[in-house]
Amino acid sequence: MGCCTSTEGKRDWKPLEERSCTDIPWLILFTVFCVGMACICGYPIATGAASRLVSGYDSYGNTCGHNNTKIDGVPLSGQDMSENKFVFFLDPCNLDLINRKIKSIALCVSKCPASELKTYDDLKKFALNNGTQLCSYDISPTRYTGHSERFTKCPKLPVSKSKALPVFDRCIPVDIGCYAEFIQSFITFVSDNNVLRRVVSGVMASKEIIMGLCILALVLSLIMMIIIRYISKVLVWILTILVIIGSIGGTGVLWWLYADHRIALDNNTTSALGNEVASDNVKALLVYAIGATIFTVILLLVMFFMRKRVALTISLFHVAGKVFIHLPLLALQPFWTFLCLMLFWVYWIAVLLFLGTTGTPIKNNSTGVVEYQMEGPFQYLVWYHAVGLIWISEFILAFQQMTIAGAVVTYYFTRNKSQMPVTPILSSMARTFRYHLGTLAKGSFIITLVKIPRLILTYIHSQLKGKENACARCMLKACVCCLWCLEKCLAYLNQNAYTATAINSTSFCTSAREAFMILVENALRVAAINTVGDFVLFLGKVLIVSCTAFAGVLALNYQRDYAVWVLPLLIVCVFAFLVAHCFLSVFENVVDVLFLCFAVDSKYNDGSPGREYYMDKSLMEFVENSKKMGRYKAGDGDGREMKSMTRGGTLA
Repeated sequence: MGCCTSTEGKRDWKPLEERSCTDIPWLILFTVFCVGMACICGYPIATGAASRLVSGYDSYGNTCGHNNTKIDGVPLSGQDMSENKFVFFLDPCNLDLINRKIKSIALCVSKCPASELKTYDDLKKFALNNGTQLCSYDISPTRYTGHSERFTKCPKLPVSKSKALPVFDRCIPVDIGCYAEFIQSFITFVSDNNVLRRVVSGVMASKEIIMGLCILALVLSLIMMIIIRYISKVLVWILTILVIIGSIGGTGVLWWLYADHRIALDNNTTSALGNEVASDNVKALLVYAIGATIFTVILLLVMFFMRKRVALTISLFHVAGKVFIHLPLLALQPFWTFLCLMLFWVYWIAVLLFLGTTGTPIKNNSTGVVEYQMEGPFQYLVWYHAVGLIWISEFILAFQQMTIAGAVVTYYFTRNKSQMPVTPILSSMARTFRYHLGTLAKGSFIITLVKIPRLILTYIHSQLKGKENACARCMLKACVCCLWCLEKCLAYLNQNAYTATAINSTSFCTSAREAFMILVENALRVAAINTVGDFVLFLGKVLIVSCTAFAGVLALNYQRDYAVWVLPLLIVCVFAFLVAHCFLSVFENVVDVLFLCFAVDSKYNDGSPGREYYMDKSLMEFVENSKKMGRYKAGDGDGREMKSMTRGGTLA
């Protein structure tokens, strides 16, 4: 990918200047794995399974539109269907929802019925006029009207007018009333439920308003990413005041209730049974009050000692807002990532469908139709394909994180912002492609190793629901919960490892170790950023949803022809929250990258000549204020070696 070797030797700390390939063995392994995924796609194509899926095949193993070979034990196989390009189902309404297929004999026909066929004589005329058969191949069209097996080997009358699907060439009834038995209950419920009918009609009548409100949510999310740096301080103060009032107020209420119950018990104002209950309540309230007091004292002490570190969170939010002003295309990263994931998932599902028609044709003795089953080692291709879904999806997400990290690192470590690359995001993507795909492969593989057993245990738990005992159910839930927590911790460490790699081009393990040591040295700051920062972002999401909902109420108020606003407002609010979450998650990633850059910068620089800070003015003010308070120690590292950036002094 642009180089042949990866160097890990000592070198001066020169962010973004000296690049080298990282984790090449993992890049090779990931490339081999992707080749395997391509081979899995090629196998059904080479064996004709893909053609069977696209062109369709009948119940006897004949692929429509092709000249077929004979299948042992299936007399009606091996026919030339070159002129019969469409798949026709004798009973298209007989659906098997569990196995997701039509439980009906399928035939290859040259033309789909363009009009309704009501009698067997109509079937006969259609077959003779179009040179095709609508009954089983072993029944001549001239015998349709009197054959003894016409009720099982001919279509169910009346045969609805049908039309071929584009590309897939399946004859599908035009009249959707064919599937009435599956939607009748829903239609009956909707028609009988006056409220639901008005809700659905309200959605249809307000679709323009819903679209406009969704666009409003998108605009508000973009604006929030810019202005949140100005309101973060206010939000932090709101959080602090609410926590103090809530903790002290709750503790005071518990002590008041304890005193009130205690006085009532001492005055013997209740019965004997009431005295026993009151005594238990007094003891419980005393325990709760003492526990709440201890919790409140600890919480207030923690807030007191972390008050300066909260200032760092505010400064980072301020700088993050500047990053989006200089790098506005960062806001589009969720769109590109979502597009790549969707394209990959469509490919993955297509290959999975190919695999469903791959294998050896075997006659099902109970139904008499031909089914395709993979035997031997080929049956494990589906498992390989499933692992590929998780690994490659995680790789795409990791690529987004590395792209964001590279662009933000470029912004942070460029002293003169006017000298930044014209397209920092594209430059970051290019560096990732050329040097760090192996690191992404390794990091995403680690997440895959944790996610696979969690998904397996979750599947087992869902399958055994109601069958296992309470102990087994509790153990399964505990294992799933532990694996979920481990996955989240590793994902956070991976993100910081990608940032360290973007700074100094080190391998995944080296970057993860150094990033972990930096995070440990700044544990209180990390806690402040992850608690206060997450709450501020949550308030930002709530603000976006609230503004969108308020605008929705005002807009819907002018639509007086329907009264139920529940579903339109719910759709708008859910969309607004998802959009806000996507955009503010990018903002959160930027804050995390900025923090690691700040921690490294303040550890290896002290502002003296030759060791000038890279940080923004607002972060510089935070450092100066910390020095005045006597709570900041400059790093005692030499400021030269980035390779061992975990050596040296510790930040307060």
